[in-house]
Amino acid sequence: MTSADNYTRGLGLAGDMAEAGPPPPAERIIEALLFAGGQPLTAELAAQTIRGMDAPAFQAAIDELNRQYRRQARPFVIQSRPEGYVFALKSGFDALRERLSAGPRAAKLTVPQLDVLAAVAYKQPVTCGEVDALRGADSAAILRQLVRLGLVSIQDNVPGVEGPAYNTTSRFLEVFGVRSLDDLPRTDDLQKI
Repeated sequence: MTSADNYTRGLGLAGDMAEAGPPPPAERIIEALLFAGGQPLTAELAAQTIRGMDAPAFQAAIDELNRQYRRQARPFVIQSRPEGYVFALKSGFDALRERLSAGPRAAKLTVPQLDVLAAVAYKQPVTCGEVDALRGADSAAILRQLVRLGLVSIQDNVPGVEGPAYNTTSRFLEVFGVRSLDDLPRTDDLQKI
């Protein structure tokens, strides 16, 4: 039995694919999992699905798929995120995604909205009162707008924080093009926040 047979048996595909010819290579199965999985794919999740798959084989398959995509000049890559691997458009195609997106386009943020968002990003978890004190102005309405835009979320029962606290979201990271909060710029002015 070949390793490809082990992969398809692990997926329960052996019977379905017997008539279609030889089983697909591991790369194609991982590609299908990325495409249809609905969540980031990890080596552990792939190993649960594909018999005989381990972390080095998983990484080798991801690397091989990305090499194929580069050779074929595909507009996408498989990208590593903290929670696993996902398909992602290459940066040159961002404008196309925005035009075709079914959701609302990203709104341009006002200076007060950016001020509040910066306060949340650098001080989180932070209360509305703390943001007000930093800005010297009422921030409640702006915080509500940022929650509606999906850039900020409200968290209750944060240890050591009285009342609801505000945090940035994964959409915030996506919109501002950073992988984590550690990638945010650090300047003397921002250190005072």
